[in-house]
Amino acid sequence: MAMAQDDEAADDDVIVITGIRGALDRAMDVKRNSNGVVDAISAEDIGKFPDTNLAESLQRITGVSINRVNGEGSEITVRGFGPGFNLVTLNGRTLPTAEVSAIGQRGNYGAGGGRNFDFSNLASEGVSALEVYKTGQSILPSGGLGATVNIATRRPLDTPGAEGTVAIKAMMDTSNENGDDITPEISGLYSWTDDSERFGVSLFGAYSRRDSGAPTMQVNDWIVQRSEDGTIGSGYVRGDGSTQITNAPAAGQLYAIPQDSRYDFSDITRERINGQAVVQFRPMDTLTLTGDYTFARNESDEQRYEQTNWFATPFDQIIFDNDGPVATAVFLQENNDGTKDIGFEQTYRATKDELDSLGFNAEWEITEGGTLVLDAHTSTAESGGNDPLGNTATFVAIGAPVNVQHSVDFRSGYPIQDYTIDDSGKGNGNGMLDAGDLGSQVGRTSASNMKHEVDEIDLRYVWEFDNSSLTVGGNYRDTTMTRNTRTTQQDLGSWGFANPQDVEQFAPGVVESYCLSCLFDDLPVGKAETAFRADATELYPLLSAAYSQNSLNPSTSYDVVEETIAALFAQFQMEGEFLGRPARLNAGIRYEETEVNSATEQSVPSGILWLADNDFLVQQSGDLQDVSGEGEYDHLLPNIDFQVDVTENLVARGSYSKTIGRVGYGSLFASTTANAPNRPTVLGGQVTGSSQNPGLLPLESDNFDLSLEYYYGDTSYVSVGYFDKNVRNFIGTGVVDRNLFGLRDQTSGAAGTRSGDALDIIGDLGVDASEANLFTLVALIDANGGNRAAAQAEFEANLVNGALPQSYVDQILTAYDVSPASDDPLLTFAVQQPINNREGNINGWELAWQHFFGDTGFGFAANYTIVDGDVDLDPASDPNENQFALVGLSDTANFTAIYENYGFSARLAYNWRDTFLSATNQTGDRSGVYVEDYGQFDLNVSYDVTDQFVVSFEAINMTGEDQRTYHRVPEQFYYGYELSPRYNIGARYRF
Repeated sequence: MAMAQDDEAADDDVIVITGIRGALDRAMDVKRNSNGVVDAISAEDIGKFPDTNLAESLQRITGVSINRVNGEGSEITVRGFGPGFNLVTLNGRTLPTAEVSAIGQRGNYGAGGGRNFDFSNLASEGVSALEVYKTGQSILPSGGLGATVNIATRRPLDTPGAEGTVAIKAMMDTSNENGDDITPEISGLYSWTDDSERFGVSLFGAYSRRDSGAPTMQVNDWIVQRSEDGTIGSGYVRGDGSTQITNAPAAGQLYAIPQDSRYDFSDITRERINGQAVVQFRPMDTLTLTGDYTFARNESDEQRYEQTNWFATPFDQIIFDNDGPVATAVFLQENNDGTKDIGFEQTYRATKDELDSLGFNAEWEITEGGTLVLDAHTSTAESGGNDPLGNTATFVAIGAPVNVQHSVDFRSGYPIQDYTIDDSGKGNGNGMLDAGDLGSQVGRTSASNMKHEVDEIDLRYVWEFDNSSLTVGGNYRDTTMTRNTRTTQQDLGSWGFANPQDVEQFAPGVVESYCLSCLFDDLPVGKAETAFRADATELYPLLSAAYSQNSLNPSTSYDVVEETIAALFAQFQMEGEFLGRPARLNAGIRYEETEVNSATEQSVPSGILWLADNDFLVQQSGDLQDVSGEGEYDHLLPNIDFQVDVTENLVARGSYSKTIGRVGYGSLFASTTANAPNRPTVLGGQVTGSSQNPGLLPLESDNFDLSLEYYYGDTSYVSVGYFDKNVRNFIGTGVVDRNLFGLRDQTSGAAGTRSGDALDIIGDLGVDASEANLFTLVALIDANGGNRAAAQAEFEANLVNGALPQSYVDQILTAYDVSPASDDPLLTFAVQQPINNREGNINGWELAWQHFFGDTGFGFAANYTIVDGDVDLDPASDPNENQFALVGLSDTANFTAIYENYGFSARLAYNWRDTFLSATNQTGDRSGVYVEDYGQFDLNVSYDVTDQFVVSFEAINMTGEDQRTYHRVPEQFYYGYELSPRYNIGARYRF
């Protein structure tokens, strides 16, 4: 299916301008001559796209912003609609979208299931143009609520003759620490037609590798509660009242306390292979047959080494920042009664993404002005775990139980950790932190594998008249999304370090020490001079075998969503005059019917095991449960576009369309999941679950666009556009408090239960109402056969100065796990389920100016997008109530300074995106997560040594800008990612 006219002429008398100016000229022509609002980016030459990354090229278009993974553009947001609501096509065909997100993510359990397309999987050198359709067109596949983005590739019969290009680049990523300092990028493209111009072949291939490093920081979670009387939860303060609290929350004010803080460093490798073959045959002048095959593979692996200071509570000192709606703990200090551990989890994450697409197209001019077009393809995308053990993530929790006291200070905007060690008890006693102090805790794995299959056929007939055309046709799309997941957890030395120093005992030499703080150049960092790193896939088998008597706890699920879409469409275009000025009208209608069938086979939990003070495990029964669901809907999608040339150079256009955006496949699964608590519920712990909804409807949007475009030079124009989208069926995250699978709560503190008795003893003795004391007492009640008096006596006998030594706490949590009992109440989960429950409006302005200063070679391209919505998130909202807000909305700006003359070509580009809300209703306190504003400079310089040979230099993120994410309010740091410049030096030869 041809999505836009090819602007390059085959006539030998026509000169095709290459380079930056030629690419901008072709993109400007697409914008001016298209129906509705369409923007484009064109290749500067064969095998030469403006940016090495497609997403980073797209961000130069008004209304388009991007998400980055490890500093590379990955996914796009258009006019406030995130990656899952923008349809991506390849030469007009719907692309499958399977992506398991693991690399560069905060957590290790990313399972995937969205409709997001990852542009980093495709090499830009094989692309001839990107076309962004911001207004609906009946002839386009549905699903692009924000936009439909078409990736156009080269066709040999479009450029008769023989031509090709070979390019090689050397990449240097300055963040790299342990990989290769210089890695290659190689690409080649060749196109050939016979002398009769009836048969042609084009071949494209590309290979690239990137080694990089990623210093990051994060907080696992913030616990948000309301202070009823100006005090905070008893579990956070010493029972004797000695906790020093500064700037305590006011009565009725929300307050937030972090669970921990973490420093990480990751070694990351990404290897990408692309290939495409196209064969075209024109047996007669009126018939063109095209067959093509596209292949892409992207393999990434990440070895992450972590340092964690987690809080056992209660605290000895807390300082709040309570200037805003939430009093946020910005300094926490805790003296341990004995020693507890500093965590040093080791993680190996790896994924492999593959795309295969086989297509056929026949274009037959049956009569003069009448053309039949048949297009069909079968495409598959697969994504899954690819570490040496076959997992998406293998992670081993190890720690050094030598921490006497520790603190964290967030007042710089980032966590500054500090600690004091004593390794004379559970360490090797040499007075320094080293590998000999390390003990194992638990080993875990996560594996997720996805497969998305798309079979699509499109048949249309186009009548061309003198000043008008009519297109009618039908489209049928059959898709199947399959996802397998499996997680395991095995106790090693346990959270209580049953066998201290066992890491060197069972895995000698596998773990090495290094200076973690030395790897941070920009972000402020605390005490991390000595940390540890190891290959988790080497460490895990050794420790797992040493504790083979401890069973795995596997949990599996198998999800399938089948979706069929049948469509009929018609579109009429007419050129004429309006009030004596040239004008064009385009109107169309598309009718679609969609059926969804979802089936799940999931593990059934048998209980939640309390392993330690704030560590829990969802135990699996080994039983599997089949669940299914279905949905169906139909839509009538009209569009109308009107354009008039007000003057020779001034174009006015208006458009109306109705579009839909289907929700992610992960939300259509039929599965239900129960998560473990983050701490005992009686001490404020939050317990979440999730349940999906196969009956979800797509988002529906009525879209209005108005624009004025002034074209005042060969490559110069100014445009201003206004858009308004009224959207129904927004997906809200409904949270319902209910029980799942009959699971019970042994931490409820309910009267007559073990935890209730334990709380009574804590109150009678006047000791801290801490997680450790609560767990110890409940475990002792179990150990003494339910005899409360005996448990109290043993507890009191081990108190030292009114507190339990950490060594005794570790002894108890090593010896005992607490299972739920029949008299424990049912556990209440905050179960999140996607629901269609909201309407919203998104509107904004798109301003663009492109100008070249005559023949000087100097020019610029600038744009600014203002996006606004009618629903904002309230940071002071009750943590027990759901909120709805529009995510992804942010202003964006781009400015590119250009010079092209005398064989030199240079672009200095700046891209900026304002702070935006990325997620709502996260974790048990229903908080929002925000990504702070980000701006980046990129430079591209090339020189034509000869007409055929070009050398180039690129600098990406020249100033090494970093990314920061926060939770609910800016004081609640959530995630920090330190990014560094990377440079490419290359050469390209055209023949």
